Amino acid sequence: MFLVLSGSFRMEFRDDVVEVHEGQMIVVPRNVEHRPVADTECAVLLFEPAGLLNTGDGPASDRTTEGQWI
Repeated sequence: MFLVLSGSFRMEFRDDVVEVHEGQMIVVPRNVEHRPVADTECAVLLFEPAGLLNTGDGPASDRTTEGQWI
């Protein structure tokens, strides 16, 4: 779940794009590929299960894919 504290961003999915603005939140279902993108600075509070692997900055593994999709 992503809660926007200030600013805005867009959540890109393979077949859709959702704009999320200050005070709004978006829940991404488990196993759905997504890519959060902010063109300007924004503050987002991210809620995720404990132990969830963040694939954005780590080395490639069996739980990651090539490219920018997470």
